[in-house]
Amino acid sequence: MQRDILVTVALQPPGAWPQLLQLGILVSSGSCTTSISRSGKRNPSQGTARQQGGLPIPSSCPPRRGVAGMRSRQRMFAAVMRLLLKCLRLGRRRRFKLVRQVEQLWYYGHLCLRSLLYNSFTNGDVVLDSLFEPVYWLVDHVTRWFGVVFVALVIGLTSSIVAIVYICLLPLILQTYTPAWICWHLAYGHWNLIMIVFHYYMAITTSPGHPPQAKNDLTGVSICRKCIAPKPARTHHCSICNRCVLKMDHHCPWLNNCVGHYNHRYFFSFCLFMTMGCIYCSISGWEMFRDAYTAIERMKLLEKERLQVAANQTYYQTPPPTFSFRQRAFHKSVVYLWVLCSSVALALGALTLWHAALITRGETSIERHINRKERQRLQKKGKVFRNPYSYGSWDNWKVFLGVDMPRHWLTRVLLPSPHLPHGTGLSWDLPPCVMEQRAPLLAI
Repeated sequence: MQRDILVTVALQPPGAWPQLLQLGILVSSGSCTTSISRSGKRNPSQGTARQQGGLPIPSSCPPRRGVAGMRSRQRMFAAVMRLLLKCLRLGRRRRFKLVRQVEQLWYYGHLCLRSLLYNSFTNGDVVLDSLFEPVYWLVDHVTRWFGVVFVALVIGLTSSIVAIVYICLLPLILQTYTPAWICWHLAYGHWNLIMIVFHYYMAITTSPGHPPQAKNDLTGVSICRKCIAPKPARTHHCSICNRCVLKMDHHCPWLNNCVGHYNHRYFFSFCLFMTMGCIYCSISGWEMFRDAYTAIERMKLLEKERLQVAANQTYYQTPPPTFSFRQRAFHKSVVYLWVLCSSVALALGALTLWHAALITRGETSIERHINRKERQRLQKKGKVFRNPYSYGSWDNWKVFLGVDMPRHWLTRVLLPSPHLPHGTGLSWDLPPCVMEQRAPLLAI
């Protein structure tokens, strides 16, 4: 009796068993025909190999068993190759998916960066300000903490100059000058000193003025982005004081205070009178400076010769010093006074001229940059920019100094005066000292 036999491979690699289970290869053992289902269980009631699509091989034909084994190996090889190709396709898909995710993240980050940094008004000034922002932060914090040191330095240097004048120069002036020149030096020197001390003290102690914090007090004004408070016209935020300042000009480290609406006149007067005092000391002490410098050079030469002589003599034969300590201190003090006064006169004089030009145009240091950009913008449109806070050169000085009548030039300018400026710094109406109306803001 011929039996249908299914030939299967007894020993297979572990990875091939799932494929064999999927193919449902039948396994025959003895006279009992069994099959391996897709679930991996044997089922003896599956029927013959011919019914299941197998190959009938008689038991008396050994060569046909070899052919069946070869075919089963081919099927197994094909299943393994299909599994390998499937794994390769899966790895390729994963690799391409990872690359696409990286590209999407890159484009998303680039878009976010451009959206955060994009500004239609960006130019070279904005880029430079952004690059120098760390430097600005450092300067603001250093200036805030060292303001007291700068004030002490100003007071110390000014006091040293005054002490040298009283101790060294004034006795010499009283002994050698004529009575007319003595009266001139005494009158002018003390007047200049009083003006310097008064205006410096007022510039330090006077608040520059700050806008009110209540939002209902002002109408038609902008809001400061840092204070979140009303910001009137000509008001700017000081990053050092961390407050808005009315008519802010700049923050002065030598005052340890902002220069604004209520102390701008004190600051400029201090710079003016300090420059005048330094020029006065430099011109008056020029001849003394030359004599003192020559004496110091002579002292150095004699000291060198004295040391050379002392090297060839005994201790008891050393000659005494040619100049006394008082003479040395006198000559060095005169040189120190002239050098310091001349340096301050040059530096502070340039700053005073700069602020004088701004006052003549009716601008502050901050408004100068704002008006320059606005002037360039309107020039491209064929228009002319007019400063709404300028009343003319002469009237600008009258408004700045608070001169309402002729006698105020004496009582408010040439003498110490604590009078307040025109207006409150919140609104800018026409001052009473200005006779003519202002020019329009824009002129075609």
